[in-house]
This record gives sequence, C-alpha cells and structure tokens, in this order.
Amino acid sequence: MTPVIAPPEPGLTETELVERAVALRPALTERQAETERLTHYPEATHEDFLRAGFYRVLQPCRYGGYEFGLPAFYRVVTEVARGCPSSGWALSLTAAHVLQVASAFGERAQEEIFGTDGEFRAASTLAPVGVAQPDGGDHMILDGTWPYSSGAPYSTHYVGQTLRAPEKPGDAPGPLVLFCAPREMWTVLDDWHGVLGLRGSGSNSIRMAQARIPAHHTVEAGLLDLPVEGGSPGSKLHGNPMYAGRAPSFFHGELAAIMIGTAYAAADEYARILAARPLTLEPDRTRADLHDYQRNLGEALGIIHTAHAALQQTAQEWMEACRRNVSGETPFTTAEDNRLALTFLHAGRMAWDVLQGTLFRTAGSRHARDGERMQRYFRDAATYWTHIGPSMAEPLARRVGCDRLGLPSGHIPLIP
Repeated sequence: MTPVIAPPEPGLTETELVERAVALRPALTERQAETERLTHYPEATHEDFLRAGFYRVLQPCRYGGYEFGLPAFYRVVTEVARGCPSSGWALSLTAAHVLQVASAFGERAQEEIFGTDGEFRAASTLAPVGVAQPDGGDHMILDGTWPYSSGAPYSTHYVGQTLRAPEKPGDAPGPLVLFCAPREMWTVLDDWHGVLGLRGSGSNSIRMAQARIPAHHTVEAGLLDLPVEGGSPGSKLHGNPMYAGRAPSFFHGELAAIMIGTAYAAADEYARILAARPLTLEPDRTRADLHDYQRNLGEALGIIHTAHAALQQTAQEWMEACRRNVSGETPFTTAEDNRLALTFLHAGRMAWDVLQGTLFRTAGSRHARDGERMQRYFRDAATYWTHIGPSMAEPLARRVGCDRLGLPSGHIPLIP
C-alpha cells in the first residue's frame, strides 16, 4: 500500500531498531536521577527516541510508521527500561496506543489524527472519566480530569475513555466511549510528585475543559473490549491483522516488558556491586569471588531470561492469534486473550519476585539508600506491583481455569 506519509527511514529494520535501544542504555542510565527530578524524561531522551524511531514502531506504514510487530516493540521497551525504568514505562505507554487508534477508528478519523507528518504519541489511562456530550451537531464535548496519564508531557494526543451522556436528565449514562483528542484540547497538570517509584514516568493527570472534538474521533467501545473478531476497520484499512488484536493481553505484555527490563537493570547493578565490594577480611578479593553471590546472580539471570523468553514467545502467539482471526481460521476470543494476558502477567511477576527476593535483598543495605540505583529499581518495581495490571492476577487465573473447564468466565470482573 502506498504510504500517505512516508516514514523517516523507509529502510529501517527491526534488528537495527533494537540495536539502537541497546546502544542508548548507557545514556539512559546516566540520566536516571535527572529523569526523576524532572518527573519525566529529559528533552535529550525525547530527541533520542524521535531519532531512533521508537515512537513509530507499531504505527501503520500508511501514516509514517514502521508497522513492526509486538516482539520488536517489546524488545525495544525491555532495552529502554533496562537503561531507565521510568523512561521505558513512559515510552511504552505513549508509543503503544497507536495500536488501538489504528485498529478501531475509521479511515477519515485516522487521516485527520495522523495529519501530514505522522507525529503521534498518546498518553492514556484505563479509568473512564466524565461523559461525552453531543453538541447537537457533529462534535462531542469532553470535560474532566484523567489521572495517571503516563507519558503525557511528550504526548501529541490523548486516548481516553468516558461515558456517553444520557439521552435525557435522570437516565443512566450511556456506553463506554473511546476518544482521541489532540494536544491543544488538554493541559498537563503538575501533579506527579510524592510517589514511591517510576518518579520519572510523567504519569501526570490531564485536564479537559469543554474540549470539542469531532464525533468521528470517538468510538462506542472500551479499551478492554474493542470489537475485533473477524477483523477491524484498521486491519482492513492497513491490510495487517495486527490491527485486529485484543488489547488487554497486549497491555499486560507492555507491563511485563518494562518489568523484565527493570530486572535486567537490577542484575546489571548487582554484578557491578559484587565486583566493586571488597571483602572485609580479605580486601584483595571482592564479593564476586564468593560462591553464594555468584549463585545469586546466576539464578536471577536464569529466571529473568526465562521470563523474557515467555514474553517474546507469547508476543508471537498474540500476532498469530491476530492472523488467524482475520483469516477466518479461529476468532481471537476473550478466552484466548485471558490465556495470553495471564502468561504475560506471570512473566512480569517472575521478574518482580527475583528482583526483590534475591537481587535487592542480598545487594546490601548500603544500596538501599537514596540515590542508589538498586534502591531506584526496587522502588520502580514495587510501584509496578501496585499497578492495576498485576492486581488482575487472581481474576485472570480464575477466568483461565473456567475457560479450560468449559464454564462461563465473562462475568468475572478483572477490575474491582
């Protein structure tokens, strides 16, 4: 298909993209403290991401993107998070939502949203806020404050959820409405302070005051239940089944990629600590010479590598589920989504468990002090563990069990 907007580097490959992420790790590591101080990654990091093409990994080729698959996207996110977890979190949660826009919105809306240059970075949050009020014409009015909008400082758009306003006073609000609003329609609030971890993720609230957007920039659907069985507007427009995939499992894969990158970062720091820490009674030797610490690091790396392998394999399975869905072989069902989501979640949990239970615990209390990278990685990972995603572990496990037993599972809520 002839692109409407050419990508910056038409010949860029997935391998080159991942190599760029690896090459950026040292710079991202050096900027960690500045990123936390600013509460978002610095302009230099943003420029690095722009030049590298990271924001356009999942974006359709038609609109200036590279249209690479989930495995490449998750590899980039993992490598960036290995350099700086906050930066990896913000990058992932702004570069990812293009997938939902390119899937659920029609051609007219996509033409307008991607504009003439293909610049698209979208913060989002899961909770629906306020109502979408028709203006009597062909626009919707949005008003409200959407919290935890990770990556908002560098976003060009906002992909959010609200409820359709009731038809008459006294009625209940209507169904969920997914919308995409350009940057000029909202403001970023300076309220991302006082958090334990992910302090540099730019997870600010955004505020809309009577924002007026075209009605065709909204879809009556929720992020967790976009209609994709048999294909979607995006899979037909772009000729790529990736744009007809279920979102919940995709989101869990994002979080797992970030967590695995953070665990790799902690293992890197642990190795540095061991090599630099002299033994009290044998100052000519270091902890790197002791069998217990060697075993700790080796076991941790084995678990992290296993989690990473699960992440990549499940990403491939997600892509295959999209292909079968569009080809008509097998629909991408909620049951399949549950299974993939739970696998992603367990990969992230494996990374968290080894980070806090082995690497942080045995690194030594001096590395739990303010300013120490190991402390930062622990704080970031602990904050991930309080996110709504990991809280879905028990209902997802129950859903998967019911699906296997042939029992209904759709009534089990994922969000309390």
